[in-house]
Amino acid sequence: MQKAATRVTEPRRQDDPFEDHCWKDIMPPDVIELYSNYRREVGVGPSPALVAIDLYELVYQGGAKPVAQVMKSYPNSCGEYAWAAIAPTKRLFAAARAAGLPVFYSTGDTRPQSQPRNVRATRRQGVHVDRELYAIRPEFKPQPQDVVITKVRASAFYGTPLAAHLTQLGVKSVIVCGESTSGCVRASAVDAYSHGFHVTLVEECCFDRSPISHKVNLFDMHHKYADVLHVDEVVAHLEGMRAKLR
Repeated sequence: MQKAATRVTEPRRQDDPFEDHCWKDIMPPDVIELYSNYRREVGVGPSPALVAIDLYELVYQGGAKPVAQVMKSYPNSCGEYAWAAIAPTKRLFAAARAAGLPVFYSTGDTRPQSQPRNVRATRRQGVHVDRELYAIRPEFKPQPQDVVITKVRASAFYGTPLAAHLTQLGVKSVIVCGESTSGCVRASAVDAYSHGFHVTLVEECCFDRSPISHKVNLFDMHHKYADVLHVDEVVAHLEGMRAKLR
């Protein structure tokens, strides 16, 4: 009796554009193959807005040092990863503004009356935060026409008017940057997708305290909810939009 042929699946090439991202050094070919049904064309969606998640002073405390060095004094800091994202995020902001995109920010709602007992963005314990540290970094200072959304939970959409703002402006897709990749960025990206917006995550403009967490979450969101693109790709798209406005 002849044995049935064994199906051999070739691993994805390392130069595969769909998987050419920060996770390719940790994701083995067999895991990537498990997600093959999610493969598709990716890009920036139509009528985009820029949504910057939690680019506030709190996560830059301690300077551009390893997180392990700064966390004892500044437990909310993302250290060197936050600082490494400043330059590419400035490029993203400049391109978005030049293309005329609406710009939205999220930050923590620090009003005492907005802080019901046991309602927090995460379950982090025993950390008191100075309210002034929820101010947006000077490099990304909001302009008069921008909208700053304050939130209590992780998602910029949960319990906020963000979806209404976007809908009224005719926005159909969002370009997301900020922190943390595994926390507020992820929660906001999933909610944006659930509201029907096309979601683009800019890889170099998102960051986390842990590179492993950053990579795994980008990998998962790229395959399920969002298109992860490099900042060069997004900037090129926005420059194309700008050229059409002339």
